[in-house]
Amino acid sequence: MNLQCLFMVKKSVSFLVIAILFINLADDTLSIHLNSSACITHSCGNGVKISYPFWIPEKQPPYCGLPAYNVTCNKDKSLLHISGDEFIIKEVFYTNNSILLAKADVFDKDNKCPVPTHNFSLSGTPFRSGPNTADLFFFYDCTQPYERETYAVNCASNATHHSFAVFHTELLEHSNYSVESCQDPVYALVETDSLDRLLKMNYMQVLQKGFFLQWDGTNCRDCQSSGGHCGVQNNEFICICKDQPQQRTCLHGRNKIGLKVGIGVGAAAITALMAGVIFFIYRCRQKKIYAGSSLFTTSILSYPSSIKDPEKATSLIGVHLFDYNELDEATNNFDSKKELGDGGYGTVYKGKLRDGRVVAVKRLYENNCKRVEQFMNEIDILTRLHHPNLVTLYGCTSRHSRELLLVYEYIPNGTVADHLHGVHSKPGSLSWNTRMKISLETASALAYLHASDVIHRDVKTNNILLDNNFCVKVADFGLSRLFPTDVTHVSTAPQGTPGYVDPEYHECYQLTDKSDVYSFGVVLIELISSLPAVDIFRHRHEINLSNMAINKIQGNALHELVDSNLGFDTDDKVRSMITTVAELAFQCLQSDRELRPSMQEVVEALMRIQRINKTTGKTDKECPDDDTGLLNSITLSVSPDSVTTKWSSSPTTPNAST
Repeated sequence: MNLQCLFMVKKSVSFLVIAILFINLADDTLSIHLNSSACITHSCGNGVKISYPFWIPEKQPPYCGLPAYNVTCNKDKSLLHISGDEFIIKEVFYTNNSILLAKADVFDKDNKCPVPTHNFSLSGTPFRSGPNTADLFFFYDCTQPYERETYAVNCASNATHHSFAVFHTELLEHSNYSVESCQDPVYALVETDSLDRLLKMNYMQVLQKGFFLQWDGTNCRDCQSSGGHCGVQNNEFICICKDQPQQRTCLHGRNKIGLKVGIGVGAAAITALMAGVIFFIYRCRQKKIYAGSSLFTTSILSYPSSIKDPEKATSLIGVHLFDYNELDEATNNFDSKKELGDGGYGTVYKGKLRDGRVVAVKRLYENNCKRVEQFMNEIDILTRLHHPNLVTLYGCTSRHSRELLLVYEYIPNGTVADHLHGVHSKPGSLSWNTRMKISLETASALAYLHASDVIHRDVKTNNILLDNNFCVKVADFGLSRLFPTDVTHVSTAPQGTPGYVDPEYHECYQLTDKSDVYSFGVVLIELISSLPAVDIFRHRHEINLSNMAINKIQGNALHELVDSNLGFDTDDKVRSMITTVAELAFQCLQSDRELRPSMQEVVEALMRIQRINKTTGKTDKECPDDDTGLLNSITLSVSPDSVTTKWSSSPTTPNAST
């Protein structure tokens, strides 16, 4: 250990001794008294329910919520300020940690031209973009008009200067439209499931429709179920009980937190300083090790592991490391025109490497500890597992690079969501045979993951990519978890996408492989109906597609759910297959996970249904390297009809409040 490190350690230890003396001298009379009823849920403005982590300063003390979640209640609206912009809160979905917002000025009748004037930023906020969120680009003062699949912004136009809004700037490029005569575009976030439907609206209606943001979950549910109210102290979550605050719940007075300010601060100081001393010693030793070692090479990426915590378990990973400058060059400095879409925690760009390979480059939003964990998690899974229906990872940048970048094979035909109800959707364009192939290949990939002790945790049609032969590549493993073989579940804060998340996972905080099964059930219903998993324009009891499907199936109204272009009413064989797939989806969507089939059972059921199709003589083009060995190795302990005989459902908890 060098002299500088030794000095820092001694200094830290000295300060630690002072902190201990401070605790002993703390004033015992300085106690915290929190009103347990002050943090009750309030109905704000337009009837939105406001509770932790949101709070209303005019009605509640500061310990009822976090500063970034400050809500203003007006007579007829609830307002939230983010990065200097004012938004109307249309709805808060506490079970999914998501919020539906819309810019306040688009509802201002006195504002004759409420167009966005600057880009909206989430940097430095606790929020991130939610599901089905797209950018609507506004171009102002253009010398040439452009009318193809755009919105004319007449209020910002005149006889010589034109303004318009467009979802995809690629349209301008393909039409050889020069944007150099326009001001730099300004984008607004909008919630989108069907581009065709949005293009039938005007841009004001699209902006008023709003968009989703999400925030990281808390353990508030446990506190509330124990009779407490959620709050915050020293920027940490607390459960405010009738007698005194607790760390998590009010049950039996467990997990009590210190009520003395001096003791609380002193304990925190001791913890921080002890961690600091250990860190200094560790860093000094690491510097000595790395100074004379070449263990960290350009082909091996390692990071600390913890076998005690299954949520953070990992291992040494072999993966090719790309130079940041090469990827910057491949994507033309991450040009917005190269954007393929937004993932759960990053934007994906199309790029071309120096060796000629076309790739998809995921650029993570932030370089913080949580993002590094997701970054390493995805690398760990994709370098260990190989399946024809899993996306291939080519490599990444070092986690010490200026940005965290992941490089994948480029899949050219968009996502299943795009073809069902997105930018590539056309009536009848995705045949039932193709949909069956997609469902079987997706199920095969998930069964392989589960057999490898991995839970995907974000199964949705936006994460199912398609190549030009409509072969499946399941993607986006940032939320995936390694699942220990010696336990039945992993306790973890619920994460995922609204509309797809297992309701029992939300209720019990217990993640199992059956959580993926539930999400896949929603995917099956999407393939049957061509409808999005969440649509706020549907009836309130049918906003979640899973609820709609269960209601239609139980009401013997399956025909009302099925896409009319699939031949359900004209082709008996198609009708039989769709009915059987609907039965399978119904079993996957059971609220009690014990009633759901395993993914292995789902694969076998879909293979039986596929045999019906093969008797027609119709075949689809096979995907390369189809892993028939995996499918043939699946053995089931159930009869062939076991997943399609039960048409009763235990009560299902919706994924979003209605």
